[in-house]
Amino acid sequence: MDNGWESSAQAWIDSVGERGDWGREHVLDPAMLARIGNGRFRNALDVGCGEGRFCRLLAARGIAVTGIDRTPPLLETARKRDPAGDYRFGRAEQLHFESASFDLVVSYVTLVDIADFRTAIREMARVVRPGGVVLIANLNGFTSAGAEQGWVKDEAGRHLHFPVDRYLDEYPFWFAWAGIRIENWHRPLSAYMAAFLEAGLNLTFFAEPAPVSGDAAHQERARRVPWFVVMEWQKPAVS
Repeated sequence: MDNGWESSAQAWIDSVGERGDWGREHVLDPAMLARIGNGRFRNALDVGCGEGRFCRLLAARGIAVTGIDRTPPLLETARKRDPAGDYRFGRAEQLHFESASFDLVVSYVTLVDIADFRTAIREMARVVRPGGVVLIANLNGFTSAGAEQGWVKDEAGRHLHFPVDRYLDEYPFWFAWAGIRIENWHRPLSAYMAAFLEAGLNLTFFAEPAPVSGDAAHQERARRVPWFVVMEWQKPAVS
C-alpha cells in the first residue's frame, strides 16, 4: 500500500540534506548520538534508513552499519552518497537477518510509518543480541494526536495552542510539508510501550528531548509541544 514515501522521496532528500530537518539537527541528533557513545556498539541495523544520513553518522563513530528501507529512490541516494555503505531493500515487518545479529538496532522516526508496528518491534527485538539495545526516536503521541489540525493561530498568525484529540485511538493520517506528503500513524504511548515489553525488552532510557540549538522562536514552539520521544530498550543478557 502506498504511504506517499516514493512520490515524496526527492522532496525529502532536498529538504533534509546532510544536516537533517530542524527537529533532527537541533533535537534528535544530539539525543540519539548521546546514547551511542564511543565504542559501545560494534555493529548496527538502521531500520528505515531512508537516504542513509544517520547510517553515515554511526559509521563515522566506528560502527559497522547496515541500513534497510522500502523506498528505492531513498536507497539509491544512500548508495550514491556512501558507496562503501551497506544499504538494502527491506521491510521492518520481515527483517532478513539471523536472530541476535546486531549490537544495536535503530528506528529513527520510522515507527510512525509502519502500519503493523507490533510485528516490526518483534522483529527488531529478534535481531538484536542479548545485552544489545533497540534505540528508538519517534513522534510523541501528544503531537501526532493533533498533527492533522496543527497549531491554532490567531488572526495575526500567533501560535495559540496545539490541540490534542483522539489520543487513545490508533489511526493513520496524511501529513504534508515542503512538498512532502506521507502517511503517518498516531498511537498512544501506551501502545508502543506495551509492544516493546511484550517483545521481552527492558526500558533503560526515556526522554522527551528539548532543542539544544536553533533559532529562539523555533525553540520556544518546540518547548511548548512535545514533538519527540527517545527510548532505549535492552534485550536481557543470557544468564
